[in-house]
Amino acid sequence: MKFFADTAEVKDIKELHDLGLLDGITTNPSLIAKSGRKMAEVIAEICGLTPGPVSAEVTATEYDDMLAEGRYLREIAPNVAVKVPLTEAGLRTCRALTAEGTLVNVTLCFSSAQALLAAKAGATFISPFVGRLDDIAFDGMQLIADILKIYRNYPNLKTEVLVASIRHPIHLVEAAKLGAEVATLPPTVIRQLLKHPLTDSGLAAFLADWRKTGQSIL
Repeated sequence: MKFFADTAEVKDIKELHDLGLLDGITTNPSLIAKSGRKMAEVIAEICGLTPGPVSAEVTATEYDDMLAEGRYLREIAPNVAVKVPLTEAGLRTCRALTAEGTLVNVTLCFSSAQALLAAKAGATFISPFVGRLDDIAFDGMQLIADILKIYRNYPNLKTEVLVASIRHPIHLVEAAKLGAEVATLPPTVIRQLLKHPLTDSGLAAFLADWRKTGQSIL
């Protein structure tokens, strides 16, 4: 499974990249706004930190403007994946950009029918939002299972399932068990994956025993 970090904070990206945990980055207008920086500037810097796909999202809602924004964003760096919403205009834009050789991430997916449409439009990635479905008492992970089942029925569909809106490590583990190709996680959740109380207590016990010996390795 590929790990993407869902952030526009360069400091977090650098730290996670140094750990060898990142295969790409996803951003959105909210994350860019939170960074307090200009979109083109921050996307260019992020693209320089990782060779993997970096999703940069359009903000237009009409096809012509969406296509123009997508073409602008892809010129920032060769690893930009243009992110478009799962709307009629978004799918038209996806189809056009894909035909031009651009990576496209279709976002805000909440049904398997939408995911099938995105795949037919040539999306590189489909981003189903599991946490937001859980918030309204729907089973987000069931959506992932349904999309994967449909895609596997049709080998000619090459769209990768990019599990988004991950709220906690269990979402990640369940997505991996289902075989989703990609997960995008906030840096806080990626760091939570490292933590286990038995690891902490075991390390503390080993170190306590070692101190009693009075030895030093170096």
